[in-house]
Amino acid sequence: MKNLIYFMGLIITLMSCSKDDSKKVNLLKLWYSKPATAWEEALPLGNGRLGAMVFGTVEKEHLQLNEETVWAGEPGNNLPKGFRDVLPRVRELIFAGRYKEAEELTMTVTPRHAPEWNNYGMPYQTVGDLFIEFPHQQNYSNYYRELDISNAISKTSYQVDGTTFNREYFISAPEQVMVVRLTASKKGQISCTLKMDSPHSKHKVSTLNKQLILTGNGENVKNKKGKIRFYTSVKPVLSGGELIQGEDHLNIKNADTVTVFLSIGTNFKNYKDISGDETKVSEGYLANAINEPYGALKSNHIKDYKQYFDRVELDLGITDSIKKPIDQRIVDFNKGYDPQLVSLYFQFGRYLLISSSRPGTQPANLQGIWNHKNNPPWDSKYTVNINTEMNYWPAEVTNLSEMHQPLFSMLKDLSVTGQETAKEMYGARGWAMHHNTDIWRITGPVDGAFYGMWPMGGAWLTQHLWYHYLYSGDKSFLKEIYPILKGAALYYADVLQQEPENGWMVVSPCMSPENKHPHQTSMAAGNTMDNQLVFDVFSNLMAASDILDTDKDFAREVKALFDKLPPMQIGKHSQLQEWLQDWDRTDDHHRHVSHLYGLFPGSQISPFSNPELFQSAKNSLIYRGDKSTGWSMGWKVNLWARLLDGNRAFKLIKDQLSPAPIEKKGEHGGTYPNLFDAHPPFQIDGNFGCTSGIAEMLLQSYDGDIYLLPALPDEWEKGSVKGLKTIGGFTIDMIWDDWQVKQLVVHSSVGGNCRLRIINNLEGTVALNKVKDEMDNPNPLFSKTRIKTPIISKKASFQSLELPHTNLVEFDTEKGQNYVFRAL
Repeated sequence: MKNLIYFMGLIITLMSCSKDDSKKVNLLKLWYSKPATAWEEALPLGNGRLGAMVFGTVEKEHLQLNEETVWAGEPGNNLPKGFRDVLPRVRELIFAGRYKEAEELTMTVTPRHAPEWNNYGMPYQTVGDLFIEFPHQQNYSNYYRELDISNAISKTSYQVDGTTFNREYFISAPEQVMVVRLTASKKGQISCTLKMDSPHSKHKVSTLNKQLILTGNGENVKNKKGKIRFYTSVKPVLSGGELIQGEDHLNIKNADTVTVFLSIGTNFKNYKDISGDETKVSEGYLANAINEPYGALKSNHIKDYKQYFDRVELDLGITDSIKKPIDQRIVDFNKGYDPQLVSLYFQFGRYLLISSSRPGTQPANLQGIWNHKNNPPWDSKYTVNINTEMNYWPAEVTNLSEMHQPLFSMLKDLSVTGQETAKEMYGARGWAMHHNTDIWRITGPVDGAFYGMWPMGGAWLTQHLWYHYLYSGDKSFLKEIYPILKGAALYYADVLQQEPENGWMVVSPCMSPENKHPHQTSMAAGNTMDNQLVFDVFSNLMAASDILDTDKDFAREVKALFDKLPPMQIGKHSQLQEWLQDWDRTDDHHRHVSHLYGLFPGSQISPFSNPELFQSAKNSLIYRGDKSTGWSMGWKVNLWARLLDGNRAFKLIKDQLSPAPIEKKGEHGGTYPNLFDAHPPFQIDGNFGCTSGIAEMLLQSYDGDIYLLPALPDEWEKGSVKGLKTIGGFTIDMIWDDWQVKQLVVHSSVGGNCRLRIINNLEGTVALNKVKDEMDNPNPLFSKTRIKTPIISKKASFQSLELPHTNLVEFDTEKGQNYVFRAL
């Protein structure tokens, strides 16, 4: 009875908040003592569809605006002409070792610069800017601005001549509008002018019915006409005072309070239908919102947001650093101890995902939804040789599965447009895409042969469908997306070529993303990443066929090819080879670490099942070095976590949380004052990558079990986390001390066997049965990845691998039940 009472108390403690609400809110704020002077200092708000950057300037508030479907161009794919005609010769040249000639021949039909062929894809573009001008000039004091990521609300406050002025901003998902609330400590003190502008060549600012209107068009790019139209309506609602309508502005005089509503609509319906009515969309959202009291709007917004955000809590400790503004904390991070900044950065990544990717919206692009240019870096497109995938690494593990849905919707579109690419370029069934896409769902190569000849984008993206199935156990979802998985497998079943030396079946032509080998080109065949991705595509297809009891003949066809895929190879430097040949250099510090896909996010390299591969992957990562672009360092946090080296993973976090320089060129990474990741310039993938990496340091579930605290650094001796998800539909709450789990709650959402790997012993409400590493987990969602025995160079050498001593225990669970444990 005593133990039962203890465990009931423990479950209540762990399932409740670890801190009182006021303290929690204070720890989840980005706050500053001065206005933003640069875009990288402004604070992001979003509801998945609409985005805004809030500058908080006293005399002239600046709100930079985005709507997710404002892109340049018009519907259409980007397939090059004549590629299929030269494809056989390109493959011959590659297998003959004439790689540069193969690239040159490919460039004749996929040139990097061709005015008649839109090979780049279209850029994502800003809508424009709303300015609210105040008569305060510079005579203000007690300035403060913040972004409270626990409520998705930004605030600015300051004093002028004894009056305190407050601004509150949020973007409502339920109402689909941005709301700005202006108040003052004295009545009749709010006077301001509302103006708008846009960098679009075709735009107009006007007023109508005491509303400020901005209309415009997406830009023409190359041979594509700008056919996206947008309509932005700004309507202020006053308490007291006077609203005066000018020709292209609105004046407000002596109001007590002002609530500004901002709505944006476009004519975009889907990638092939732009017949929508942008005015009707915008005005419809606005009409619904202005009828709601401000208090109800705010309350509904908070409730909607918190249903997602509050699922996860992380406490790594608190120091006096929390008393400093965020920009100063970033400067000081590598000089002192500020564990709470890591927790905040982790939660900021979750905030960004909720704010840029909601069910029914477009997926988060290279900048989420926040972009202030018409020609942003890399067009702010979907770069699918790492960056788009990285955006969604946190989705399942940090309990934001719903935010994955926009990516799945885009995949459904790509599996259609990609059929044209597979057929016209490769003469293949199924569907394929290369390393970039945009809102028009292009699937042809972008940026010519050196960067673009990588038909593996679909292979990588479909892994996210499989991850969602493994985390949810949802067979109806698997049945729904099975045609997408099959289409990807059909493509590779048709295009694999037999390489002459070993008879392996490989992708040709292809590349190891953006890196070149000794022949001064990227083009090759059978690169390690290609092989790992095809391995996963075929594995997923065969498993899905078995689970759904369908398509047995095709599964057998796939199995025959699967057996002929190349094994991974360990080269002369004891490294995991990047290419089919042993070409790696120990001084290659390229930002991409593509051949390590099998380590993360893949599940093909395990410290317990294949220790030599594990060590070779580690050597490859050491050779690559740490400092790089922001997204690359974000990936490396995950990789070092998988390598069970928490100190090295934390070192990468420190590198990432270094101040990003104002100069926005190069590959030195870092973090801007608003916590945005720097490539430089800003790319959001580094934020998402680091959030995922922190989760991987705390919990891993890719290798047949749930490994608790696999990669804690020395600095994280104690802490707690609540709400992380694992494969098999389990939710984990735990408290640790002395780097060991002290209290644990496991919630099972689908039932089945739960196997834990842990360094210390636990007791709980159910018995824990010890098992051995070689024993398969009876839970089918935890099936281990079985790989071919790697080929090891005679020049390679390895020391005996020393791994942490762990206990492997398991227990059976029922759907919907909680299981509570404590350290012995």
